[in-house]
Amino acid sequence: MKRLLSAVVLGLCATGVGAQEVYPSRAVSIIVPNPPGGMNQITAQPLSAIMEKFTKQPAPVLNKPGGTAAVGTAYVAAQKPDGYNILVTTPNIYLVVEKNKAQNIESPYKLEQIQPLALTSADPLFLVVQIESPYKTLKELIADAKAKDGQLTYSTSGPYGVTHVPLAMFTHAASLRMRHLPTTGGGPAITQLLGGHSQVSGGGIAVVAPHIKGGKLRALASWGAKRHPNWADIPTFKELGYDLEAYLWVGLFTTAGVPEPTLKAMRDLIRRAINDPIYQQAMQKANVDIDYRDTPEFVQFFREDHKRLGAAVPRIAAEEKK
Repeated sequence: MKRLLSAVVLGLCATGVGAQEVYPSRAVSIIVPNPPGGMNQITAQPLSAIMEKFTKQPAPVLNKPGGTAAVGTAYVAAQKPDGYNILVTTPNIYLVVEKNKAQNIESPYKLEQIQPLALTSADPLFLVVQIESPYKTLKELIADAKAKDGQLTYSTSGPYGVTHVPLAMFTHAASLRMRHLPTTGGGPAITQLLGGHSQVSGGGIAVVAPHIKGGKLRALASWGAKRHPNWADIPTFKELGYDLEAYLWVGLFTTAGVPEPTLKAMRDLIRRAINDPIYQQAMQKANVDIDYRDTPEFVQFFREDHKRLGAAVPRIAAEEKK
């Protein structure tokens, strides 16, 4: 009888009955809620390649653009909480919710439906102008914007997006009236500036650095809490007397409700991938500084960032109604 029981137990273990499934046992989709290109894509592509190397499972990058990243985020929020979907996104994840709340529109997802996994980078935004512009300092830009009340234009990545809200916070803090030129992303916003269709824009380091180095753009201020070590000549808004802080951060999320063992396996896999030399080289090539933070630290960062930028959204909505 003992031999029979032992045989049954061994048989159950061999067939995997009651055993914890090894994660991942199939493809993990990496969702980018934007068109190809931009910070989310820059993050997702090397992450995909390294995850496939580690797991021997596919990790396809799927672009699901629309609604300032709302379409792709809503897609992940609606998935089965099994850990097989990873969302790569920016502060747009909460800015969309705040915008809908301010406009009395039902949001396509709730933040409670999304589980933070890790922060990958958090570069400060830079305020930039054309190199040929007459503005050498932020003070000169503000003076001219006040003299030409309502005539200057700033281009952004889209309404209530990750560059629109910080720029609107700047114009409010400096008591400026400027026209808003929304586009479909951070790259297109800078393209409008380069083409002379706007006089000011803002962007993350990965987007603006090539143009600054190439002698096409000039950075007047950084939204960082302190000067960026690689761009020490660019003053912060705080230094210049404006209590402004904003980052183009990229974080990884999944559907809320993933079982804890799977969640731990996801976090471990992400940590290994971000520490991989191939990933780090890819980020360095894109002028992105890695700022990895595991779930607890990311959740704290997320709350502070949400509080900082989210508070500005109702005011922006109210000003648009005037």
